[in-house]
Amino acid sequence: MNKSEITQFELEMLELLKNVMDPEIEINIVDLGLIYELYYDGNKKINIVMTFSTPACPLGETIKTNITETIKQKHTDFTVAIDVVFHPAWNTSMVSEEGKRVLGL
Repeated sequence: MNKSEITQFELEMLELLKNVMDPEIEINIVDLGLIYELYYDGNKKINIVMTFSTPACPLGETIKTNITETIKQKHTDFTVAIDVVFHPAWNTSMVSEEGKRVLGL
């Protein structure tokens, strides 16, 4: 994500999503690089474009549920729309510096 193009609220949402872990890798989905886009429409709707580390991710639905629940814990009246894409395919170059440190990369 190009952080220079997103709002302060969207940055806060990304920080909030650092509480959502990939259950298989035990690192948060933001530092893992799974969030491609996050947009707040200004009218209580958050749109997320994301991927999984593999198209056959067995816990993909769990991750999506955890995203929605995490946002709704803080913003109970918000709607969350999640679009899962596999292009570009996820790879380790998408992991943040913090994520690389945690993973030992």
